[in-house]
Amino acid sequence: MDGHSDTSQPYPYRQTELVEPDWTRFPGWKDVTAADWDSVQWQRAHCVKNVRQLRELMGDLLDERFYADLERDQAERATMSMLVPPQMMNTMVPHELPSGPGSFTEAFYADPVRHYMLPVFSDRRTDWPSHPHATRDSLHEHDMWVAEGLTHRYPTKVLAELLPTCPQYCGHCTRMDLVGNSTAVIDKLKFAGKPADRLRDMMDYLRRTPEVRDVVVSGGDVANMPWPRLEAFLTELLEIENIRDIRLATKALIGLPQHWLQPDVVEGVGRVAGLARSRGVSLAIHTHANHANSITPVVARASRAMLDAGVRDVRNQGVLLNGVNADPHALLDLCFRLLDGAQVMPYYFYMCDMIPFSEHWRVSVADAQRLQHHIMGYLPGFATPRIVCDVPFVGKRWVHQLESYDRERGISYWTKNYRTSIEAADPEALSRTYEYYDPIHTLPEAGRQWWEQHGRLDESALRAAEAAEASRRTAALQAW
Repeated sequence: MDGHSDTSQPYPYRQTELVEPDWTRFPGWKDVTAADWDSVQWQRAHCVKNVRQLRELMGDLLDERFYADLERDQAERATMSMLVPPQMMNTMVPHELPSGPGSFTEAFYADPVRHYMLPVFSDRRTDWPSHPHATRDSLHEHDMWVAEGLTHRYPTKVLAELLPTCPQYCGHCTRMDLVGNSTAVIDKLKFAGKPADRLRDMMDYLRRTPEVRDVVVSGGDVANMPWPRLEAFLTELLEIENIRDIRLATKALIGLPQHWLQPDVVEGVGRVAGLARSRGVSLAIHTHANHANSITPVVARASRAMLDAGVRDVRNQGVLLNGVNADPHALLDLCFRLLDGAQVMPYYFYMCDMIPFSEHWRVSVADAQRLQHHIMGYLPGFATPRIVCDVPFVGKRWVHQLESYDRERGISYWTKNYRTSIEAADPEALSRTYEYYDPIHTLPEAGRQWWEQHGRLDESALRAAEAAEASRRTAALQAW
């Protein structure tokens, strides 16, 4: 046997040329030109926001059963409103359209990008659509606000939510409590303060808190903030001596790369990056891709433009999602497409958070550990992503860092080595354990029976609990 052959390897690495799918394959875009496609204004104006617009785009490609499935999900389950940019739509069923009655509908149902961007009712679980411990703000970020929208969870870094909107809404969004429009089942919270007042309060906190050196600038998505306002915020941030790292969080590099290719944005990023370099500050972009099909030539162009403008790195933070990427080959395909094709560093894959109606996406800690094992050794060490569990009241933990694990009931126990901003006076914060819960359908029969007896909530009780939590958070927001 040829010792250099990879045919015996569990994952066969192959270089893959990036391809922009032909958007004219969809009836609604048959006359769209390349100039239109490259226009961020056209992209924003032609997002799919409702079932009617999806019908106009797809023509008779999709069966009525899919539209009915989607409408039911929007009415009964969706925690995020529908907002899919053309760029993302175009990566669903990305190649030659399947022929034959119902064949495109079946391919569309099975498509991994569709699975998290356009969830339908039949995707969701009916036994446990939500875990009994699912909450709207599953990471308790609002509880750790030190100014409205500024979460101080880790000792040396903060999360600055500048705005509550994105250019695309992913079904699994961990910030579904605040981000986007209200849905039939979720009344979204709203920032109480005026934007200028909130940003001023954030700056005031950072100036008087020298232990903070790292700011994740997010939302929502910074691509939805007019560039002059974002640049002004970043320039002011760079004047604070203790700030050493700034990370811009934007799904738009994948879903709306045309934004990051606009000349005024590229030039503005260059100015901020130059200023950051002159002050010894690292400026990076963090984006969010969950499947290899989303990495296309225009995404690579946008990433290259940001690197050429002077950002230190472009990194990807994906989410482990059943039906999308919870498979070693799918994860490695995505990582190599990012690294080889778009010069984006695979960085993290988060386990999907315990928000309502997310059980069909979530995987167990044991499955996450298995996936981490299977992707090791193929990528360079510096580009091998860590799979992490974002444990409530703790933060990111590598999936092998748990303290103990009750696999029958699907409860993992975790410890931490720092206090969050709400635990300054808690003497037991560093000695207690914190729980994370596997999806109940992944448990053995004995574990499922235990949850039937101890955790069953009917739909009305779940919604009542959600309403009570929303009222509490609304009161907290108003207190700001």
